[in-house]
Amino acid sequence: MSASAQHSEVPPAPPARAPRPRASAKGEQTRARLVAAARTLLAGELSERFTTRNVAALSGVSHGMCHYHFQDRTDLILAVITDIHPEWITPLEEAVSGPGTFEERAARVVELLGRPEGAELSHLHSALHWHALNDARVREALEAEYRRWRACFVALFQVLADERGRGLDPRPLGLAVAAAVDGLAAMESMADGTGAVPGAGGEPVLRTLIRTLAAGA
Repeated sequence: MSASAQHSEVPPAPPARAPRPRASAKGEQTRARLVAAARTLLAGELSERFTTRNVAALSGVSHGMCHYHFQDRTDLILAVITDIHPEWITPLEEAVSGPGTFEERAARVVELLGRPEGAELSHLHSALHWHALNDARVREALEAEYRRWRACFVALFQVLADERGRGLDPRPLGLAVAAAVDGLAAMESMADGTGAVPGAGGEPVLRTLIRTLAAGA
């Protein structure tokens, strides 16, 4: 074989990397049990009892297997934040993004926020905020969740801006409503501990606030 022919040969391609195997069904079940146990402990305790060892014991999983799925307790807390997302942010996003006019979507939002949150979810939010005080990763994850929460209200007023078509800025209006919802939820929680957001007493206030902001925008 000539030298030119040797130089023109294409080097063999490296062997294809085998795809990473997907988590087994058993592994997913174990992980789900650990997250459920973490939720139980977080909803009931805010102090030293929330450890990977206690989570493992409650879920019936070995401590070593717990660390196979979660490096530390912060990873468990982050998993809980992800786990509760469909229970409080997703319904709000769906209420805003669903069909209808601004008034129809606003009515869905008010009706949704008037439903009781439930004691477990309310306690979980309190626990997560408590852990966020001393854990930057938890704090960043919660801040990201609340950005999505506030974005729902901005998106609601974006519908109004699109309907009017005259340069209405939805951001300050949406953020004002989001702040009002947070304040009403805090007052409701202190009053009777039901976790309603904003609760039977706050629902008319929220409805009036949205209508007032929309009329004056």
